[in-house]
Amino acid sequence: MTAPIPTDTDSPASDRYRPDVRHTRLGAEFYDEVKAADFPKTVLRFRNDRAAASVGLDHLGDEDWIRHFGRFQPLPGNMAAPLALRYHGHQFRVYNPDLGDGRGFLFAQMRDAAGRLMDLGTKGSGQTPWSRAGDGRLTLKGGVREVLATELLEALGVNTSKSFSLIETGEALTRGDEPSPTRSAVLVRLNHSHVRIGSFQRLLYLEDHAGLKQLLDYSIAEYWPEAADAPSPAARFLELVVDAVAKMGAQWFAAGFVHGVLNTDNITITGESFDYGPWRFLPVFDPQFTAAYFDHQGLYSFGRQPDALFWNLARLGECLIPLADMEDLKAVLDRFPERFEAALADATLKRLGIARDEPGRDYRLANLFYAALREAGSPFERAFFDMAGGAAAERLAASPVAYTSDAWTAVIGALRDRAATAAAAAALAMPPFTTGTPVTMLIDEVEAIWAPIAAEDDWSLFEAKIAAVRELGKATRLLAG
Repeated sequence: MTAPIPTDTDSPASDRYRPDVRHTRLGAEFYDEVKAADFPKTVLRFRNDRAAASVGLDHLGDEDWIRHFGRFQPLPGNMAAPLALRYHGHQFRVYNPDLGDGRGFLFAQMRDAAGRLMDLGTKGSGQTPWSRAGDGRLTLKGGVREVLATELLEALGVNTSKSFSLIETGEALTRGDEPSPTRSAVLVRLNHSHVRIGSFQRLLYLEDHAGLKQLLDYSIAEYWPEAADAPSPAARFLELVVDAVAKMGAQWFAAGFVHGVLNTDNITITGESFDYGPWRFLPVFDPQFTAAYFDHQGLYSFGRQPDALFWNLARLGECLIPLADMEDLKAVLDRFPERFEAALADATLKRLGIARDEPGRDYRLANLFYAALREAGSPFERAFFDMAGGAAAERLAASPVAYTSDAWTAVIGALRDRAATAAAAAALAMPPFTTGTPVTMLIDEVEAIWAPIAAEDDWSLFEAKIAAVRELGKATRLLAG
């Protein structure tokens, strides 16, 4: 039985809002209908009107916003009951069949301006049948950290979920990794799909081949329609997912980002980065740098993230064996390294504002850049900032970093031999490039943003950082060409 759709609402409508509930068509064996927690209070801390505009919800006043994204009154024409999605997954490569949405749910689906099917999903919205022993809640600090991560990743050109709303909920939570009791919140994120690799793994585990085919058909129809007419739709679907995930991983690499928990339930079929826990940005290029304090073996360290993504994609390939020729699937997976290399060159040169050339030549330039970063130990973000637009002599002279090593001399010469993107000069005339200081999000900065919120409910540093990050985004989009 599918979840019913309401026919009326008290909220005003927008002609840009296009509800389109699709996930319920899979049937109740794919989810559980749930209710949101009844929170003691709802204080709006962050609303992303830019993301809301993309799905026609920016017209909502704060009162309506809180009713929908703090009290979870259904949106017009959308789901009457939230859905806790069912999935399994490998957690640090140990299979867990007891997963599923334990502190979140799918709240609504709609089309964006480009016609893509978008999800509004939650984090910290209360217990579900999959909560296990958890309380289903999110700390306010965790919500703040996710907003900061998604905002900077978006500004740096990473395909990421959007932090849509953050509302403080008035509960005192006990956590082992935060001073407790600590404040609570509910986060709403905007995603292009919550179908995970783990969604397919659950069906393979249950030996539900009909369900696998149903989920594959749904995923192709809603997210990868170009696979529909392929000789092997399953193999073509895998190829498209491989490309998307390789691109995401390359964008992380170029951003110096460490996700922290690359379990198969955290990888979506659209290759969109989401679900940020113990994330970090690199201070300097360090392949062993690890985000999660509990990742004792460094399984998901910065330098091992591409391998982790490839391993996860191989698990998706296993799920598709009942639906495709194994050799076709293997051939697709074997192309991951070259797809990652091409995507890394593209992402790196976009960040540097350098026009793309022959793929092999672009990759050699990117590799030269990262080799210099590693050898010299230069600040990761500062190096991208100083080299932007082709390593102009006046910009390097103004930097507090000395790029005098032989490795950097080779990089600077190579960059100056290449053309900048057409809009590079305009980008460099915008903040933060005009301020002389890159926008960073290192862990000490995150803690400094949180400290006045925790002590005095002072959100000024948080708001200033969001404003600076969005200015960076405007410049980097121009720089990318």
